[in-house]
Amino acid sequence: MNKDDLALINQYTRRNFSEEEIYTFSLTLCDNEIDRDFERFSDDALHTLAALFVGVTGITDHEPRSDNQTARIFRCHVDHPSGKTTSDGRPYLQLKADAYIPKADCSSRIITLIDSGIKKEVSVGCSVRNRICSVCGKDQNGCGHIRGHYYDNQLCFATLDNPTDAYEWSFVAVPAQKAAGVTKFYNKGELTHLNIEKRLNEGGEQTFSAEEMQLLAENYRRLSERAADGDAYRTRLEHDIGKMAAIALPELKKETLAFITGKMSAVQLEDLCSALTKKAAQSMPLKPQLTAVRNNGRSNNNDYKNI
Repeated sequence: MNKDDLALINQYTRRNFSEEEIYTFSLTLCDNEIDRDFERFSDDALHTLAALFVGVTGITDHEPRSDNQTARIFRCHVDHPSGKTTSDGRPYLQLKADAYIPKADCSSRIITLIDSGIKKEVSVGCSVRNRICSVCGKDQNGCGHIRGHYYDNQLCFATLDNPTDAYEWSFVAVPAQKAAGVTKFYNKGELTHLNIEKRLNEGGEQTFSAEEMQLLAENYRRLSERAADGDAYRTRLEHDIGKMAAIALPELKKETLAFITGKMSAVQLEDLCSALTKKAAQSMPLKPQLTAVRNNGRSNNNDYKNI
């Protein structure tokens, strides 16, 4: 490790660490080879990811928990091994990175596993805007061609292009890529929701996988059901507010009340309904029409006698 490396690392630390306090290692994040999922990154995508992955944390098995963090990338670049080509004849490119781990009792185990070659295979979690079909050149989400199938002796695979975010990289047991291992779209749990939410917040045209579309549909259905329940509850509150206001504030016009309640949240409507109910009770105490007058705790039934 040189002084430049240490300066890059200390950009991410709260205090300056010395060389003796830091463990560093290099890794291959992904490449432009067709992988086991019949997907590949475009050359441009790798260069974009080289910038996106700087500073990104490393975890294990794509479990997005803070206590699962193991390392952090402090440098990333695209490497072109001389004379090597991909299976479809392209110049071979790799996304290489350097990462660091602070030397401490809690990190000694992961450092030993890395040094011994046990923790070796890695996988990246990122999002891309386009998945281009190798057969027709269109976005594969809607073209109808199936990855891994042959069409007129041409293998169908997807080229992943225009990365929009890099979430994490993980040590895994069985990666998708043979050289490094890569999970381009992680479709489980919190990370999937985070992926979709970030892409939606970016605005503009977006492309989603079939799994992501299913997740969006399920979320929409669940939110629609909750919205219907909320609308029904709000309608009941507004109805009760209208009845209580007619007693407590008879001079208040219905149109004015509707304008006011229309801008209020459900919690605010609950507060207003409670206040108007108390006010109405003071203005017109609720009392049974036939109330026996009691004397010393006993009714004399005079209210009911015909004289």
